Amino acid sequence: MPLPKAELHLHIEGTLEPELAFALAARNGVELPYADTEELRKAYQFSDLQSFLDLYYELMAVLRTEQDFEELTDAYLERAAAQGVRHAEIFFDPQAHMARGVGIGTVIEGLGRALDRSEERHGVSTQLIMCFLRDQSAESAMETLEAAKPYLNRIVGVGLDSAEVGHPPVKFREVYEAAAALGLRRVAHAGEEGPPAYIWEALDVLGVERVDHGLRAMEDQELVERLVRERVPLTLCPLSNVRLRAVDVLEQHPLGRMLDAGLMCTVNSDDPAYFGGYVGDNFHAVRDALGLELEQMRVLARNSFEAAFLEHDEGRRGRYLAEVEAYEFGG
Repeated sequence: MPLPKAELHLHIEGTLEPELAFALAARNGVELPYADTEELRKAYQFSDLQSFLDLYYELMAVLRTEQDFEELTDAYLERAAAQGVRHAEIFFDPQAHMARGVGIGTVIEGLGRALDRSEERHGVSTQLIMCFLRDQSAESAMETLEAAKPYLNRIVGVGLDSAEVGHPPVKFREVYEAAAALGLRRVAHAGEEGPPAYIWEALDVLGVERVDHGLRAMEDQELVERLVRERVPLTLCPLSNVRLRAVDVLEQHPLGRMLDAGLMCTVNSDDPAYFGGYVGDNFHAVRDALGLELEQMRVLARNSFEAAFLEHDEGRRGRYLAEVEAYEFGG
């Protein structure tokens, strides 16, 4: 039985496995520029974040209907549950779908159908976080927030993703202020490819409660001290960092040093279909590559539940944390 954990950094579009991509393409009459799943999988070799994003957006073309989004989400939840996920806070990118004529309602209702039965079917509680694409305009982000208003009962928070360099958090100050006024939680990708200054901005300008990635925080000792002091969670994605060349090899990943520094780190899968592993695979990979102690693995799991947006249900959080404390590691 795997270690119980929450997943807090997961793009649902990034769980699109090649087999499902071809099945949905056939159903929706979409022609993919790959002969078969094997050729598509070979395309999952990336030189940087942008090379991944190009393929990521290309494959989204197969997602057209509520049923498509429902099947995508259900497939993720089944895999996640098998790897010990008990709670998942799932990112989705409405702008990427709206730009190709798929309405935000189609996306959210499709995702929601799978999420509504997730606890019964998979034993996984869920929440949705709507991300803005940072390489799009701030006006587009505000329009997206407006379009989401009829569905806010399904959305716990907002995030910021896509190409980071050249798109500082401050660009989205107003939309984050508007989201806060609506009672939405706030997270943002910062410090993956962008500099530590982007993490400061995410905290001070956007008011984020969690930093997604935060990998480059270690370059700024004052920032590290602040993140430790304020217990700001970092949602790290180790296999993603290697695949996108943010880290050359997993053995060089700073996670171990970050834990030693007292940072509140969590381990997540990001876009697992593209990056070679779901969240349990990430846990195993960092344990082996970095020589993490079993109790450090327990800390990572504990952090994931403490960082989750479960303030509305502290009883649930307590039950999950009790599962972590009671967990017995195998030999």
